[in-house]
Amino acid sequence: MVGLKLQTVVDNNLAKTANGKVADYIPALGQVAPKQLGVALYDLEQNELEQAGDANVRFAIESISKVIVFLYAVKQLGLDEVTKHVGARQTGFPFNSILNMEIEQARHPLNPFINAGAIEVASLIKPLADRQPFEQIIMFAREICHDPQITLNNEIFESEDRTGDTDRSLAYYLKANGILQADVTASLTTYFKQCSMMVTAVSLANLGAVLANNGVKPWDQERLISGAAATYAKSLMMTTGLYDESGTYSSIIGVPTKSGVGGGLMSAVPNRVGIGIFSPPLDKAGNSIAGLGVLEDLSTELKLDIFRY
Repeated sequence: MVGLKLQTVVDNNLAKTANGKVADYIPALGQVAPKQLGVALYDLEQNELEQAGDANVRFAIESISKVIVFLYAVKQLGLDEVTKHVGARQTGFPFNSILNMEIEQARHPLNPFINAGAIEVASLIKPLADRQPFEQIIMFAREICHDPQITLNNEIFESEDRTGDTDRSLAYYLKANGILQADVTASLTTYFKQCSMMVTAVSLANLGAVLANNGVKPWDQERLISGAAATYAKSLMMTTGLYDESGTYSSIIGVPTKSGVGGGLMSAVPNRVGIGIFSPPLDKAGNSIAGLGVLEDLSTELKLDIFRY
């Protein structure tokens, strides 16, 4: 974009990687080199993508996959059906908490971006022809991210599966309360695999661009998802996309964003840009610490804050 030097933004924020910590509670993610920072920006007006730093380094998508799987479930089942199973509310608690559900005796998870909600959404995707749910998900991910090189990292999947006892407890809680109707083991396998897909900051910028472009792929002008699904996803990203810090960063940055503990950030500024960022050290809430610095700088320099400008 005119007047913006992405490499300068990267250089100005790289030192912040020293202030965070990689997600070593998932052993395979604990091996990732921390001093990395990359950014990619898809400009809808110019229909071009710019990138800087480690924008082509592959990393685990983790919770950003929740956006993709939600969109795929809506594409397969319809928005009305999916929203019967998962709400759209902030929890105010960590992403692996079900405290709100317990307090309110809720009949479904409060949103699809907390782990309980993501497991529920993953469970809704059924085998189709000869394709199992994860096969469908990864094919859709390759299309919406415009990245045929997205693959499953088996080491990360096995690490997620081996250490995912909290997620198992969430799934069995949903099952015991008659919320999750599918097989628990199969649903968790789909969920752990979706989190273990390997993407780049460029992949995420493309994903953000589809959402920013109201569901139309800007590189070929074909509609992939409905405008209603794109709008719903962006609204969720604004209110619940950055875990229990979503409200804070919405007021500071003002851009619909989803984070993942692999170090990714994906943003969609309606009708303007899609943004992908990668930097693995996280803050206490689980968001990329240098990545948020980059996003704040981009929001200020490009006037991306959807509330302020």
